[in-house]
Amino acid sequence: MGSERMEMRKRQMSVQQESVAGTTAPAQNEQPGQGNRGSNACCFCWCCCCSCSWNEDREERNRRASYDFKAEGNADFEESLNPTAEEVLLWGQSFDKLMHCPTGRSAFRQFLRTEFSEENMLFWLACEEFSKETNKSVIEERARIIYEDYVSILSPKEVSLDSRVREVINRNMLEPSSHTFDDAQLQIYTLMQRDSYPRFMNSQVYKTLLKTVPEQLVES
Repeated sequence: MGSERMEMRKRQMSVQQESVAGTTAPAQNEQPGQGNRGSNACCFCWCCCCSCSWNEDREERNRRASYDFKAEGNADFEESLNPTAEEVLLWGQSFDKLMHCPTGRSAFRQFLRTEFSEENMLFWLACEEFSKETNKSVIEERARIIYEDYVSILSPKEVSLDSRVREVINRNMLEPSSHTFDDAQLQIYTLMQRDSYPRFMNSQVYKTLLKTVPEQLVES
């Protein structure tokens, strides 16, 4: 009897151990689940990172929009100015005098818009503003913006630059400076001077402005 009881006792203990093992197994199996929760937590962190990235992108878009507004806003402000008779006459003397006059740039930009080449003036203005910058980090950021807006072949506002100037810009973009777009700005300036300026002088826009000039000033 003693031996039988001992045998039954062993069986009961083995059964209890198996039941305990059965109850602990799910807990062990929950480890992957916890891993899933960790994964979810990671996923949450990833979402947060995405949110941060999105916020950074939004800040970048805001900075970009602010710069674009500053570059194009100057020209928009110029458009609100009314030229004097003396200024209108000066425009006819040389392209340099036209471009040095805010109202001249305004009238010329309006003309370029009718020829679907306004981006030339916008690029020139952006380069003018860019060349005055001294902060290195701002220079790098604005150089990239100008490149994407006016030099990249994917941009709808791409300006016409020859291969030599494009190669110069690409080299300069490795380490941008306030002179990164000097060659390109000069080429676009020359293009407007040789191509667009003569047509502007013969355009109805300029002829209409000339009519506002008193005859005594024209004769003098």
